[in-house]
Amino acid sequence: MINKPLQEKHVVTCFLEYENEILILRRSEQVGSYQGRWAGVSGYIEAETTADEQAFIEIEEETSLCRKDLELIRSGKPLPIEDEKLGVKWIVHPYLFHIKDRDKVKIDWEHKETRWINPRDIDNYQTVPKLKETLAQVYKC
Repeated sequence: MINKPLQEKHVVTCFLEYENEILILRRSEQVGSYQGRWAGVSGYIEAETTADEQAFIEIEEETSLCRKDLELIRSGKPLPIEDEKLGVKWIVHPYLFHIKDRDKVKIDWEHKETRWINPRDIDNYQTVPKLKETLAQVYKC
């Protein structure tokens, strides 16, 4: 049987950091993939935007935070993650931002729950594929 090539999709995954904890969000049943899994702030990179620009767009859409609430700490090199079941090769562009006030975070319909966790505890959560490896690109425990 010949495997058809995986469709390549570029996405951003943004981790928000506050006082040595990171924000993870539980994906709602209304999203297209990985419902109920924990993730960072993420989304497809639109054709007309850069990964850097898309990171800010996704954070604003999913958390209500704007640029003045954020400080970019680090961006990592893109990480390829293959999901044979979905037929997708995700190219994940990871980011780490420091936020000034975690009480300003207000999630949208894409998520149903948030948690601030110690990054070392990420293995305790059922996450989207390779979230720990994505985090390791931008956060040193």
